[in-house]
Amino acid sequence: MSAAIPRITLAVLGLAVLASLPYLLDPYWLRIATGILMWAGLACAWNIIGGYGGYISFGHSAFFGIGAYAAGILMGARYGLPFGVALLVGMVAASIVAALIGWPTLRLRGAYFAIATWAFAEMLLQLATILEITGGTAGLTLPPLLDERFFFYAMLVAAVVTYGASYVLLERSRFGYRLKAVRDSEVAAESLGINTTLVKIQAFVLSAAIPAVFGGIYAYWITFINPTSVLGADITDQMVVMVLLGGLGHFWGPAIGAVSMYLVNRLIWTQWANTTAYIAILGAVIAVVVLFLPDGLVSLWPGTRRLRLVRALARQVGRQAPRTGAAEEKP
Repeated sequence: MSAAIPRITLAVLGLAVLASLPYLLDPYWLRIATGILMWAGLACAWNIIGGYGGYISFGHSAFFGIGAYAAGILMGARYGLPFGVALLVGMVAASIVAALIGWPTLRLRGAYFAIATWAFAEMLLQLATILEITGGTAGLTLPPLLDERFFFYAMLVAAVVTYGASYVLLERSRFGYRLKAVRDSEVAAESLGINTTLVKIQAFVLSAAIPAVFGGIYAYWITFINPTSVLGADITDQMVVMVLLGGLGHFWGPAIGAVSMYLVNRLIWTQWANTTAYIAILGAVIAVVVLFLPDGLVSLWPGTRRLRLVRALARQVGRQAPRTGAAEEKP
């Protein structure tokens, strides 16, 4: 109990500091803070299936785009629905789509699953360019709201809920333990009576619903969307890189990666706006971190090495489980 009190106190103080930022920052830095919150939430969502589940998805831009287009279509002149309703519809739509494509694709592993999710996102991108309801390549325009504070708080609430729900579900519930067991060894997890298919689909749906919410907020924030801006592969790529940079499968890894990459991104872009130099320098920075810190920036925190050893031991036990079981069945 005594250890929990400081954590709660730190969490409350952290939220108080974040909530005061709109009154402390100028418009430029407030916009950067809003962007960091969005990417921290997106990276956390991807980490659910990619880090805790062990399934590397390259199709999460599809769910971000579904949420963005739900807001763009439903809040447009034709329907004029409230912002909250549009977010809810986008989240539900992304969840249903994730369940439908997750059922067959989660039977695949490794590169096959990654390619399947990438193909789905690419198909959705091409579909959005030809459909009239999405505005095609011309895109959609949303009603403007000239209040930067509103979008900061919207992103803040979404990010806090995302990390809060992730902590409860992944670190403090049976679902989290089952998902990590599936990641370490599906065969061993099944031998323990875990419904691995159901656990994977639940994780994939949760990982898809969150980007849809951020996509809807982003669409309202930017006020204009087109297929490449909300369905482009670079959206997923940034989620993946942020998680790898911060620490794959670690709770705070996505947040650390998002803050680090977004700030470095802005710094490099400000100094070297030339596209070639920008990509080369950003790529070099990321490569150095990945090479020298394979477990991400979170590995610099004390105690991470011990956690890594525990995970390695769990995977080793998982690999040996089928052989042990087979030996016991022999007469």
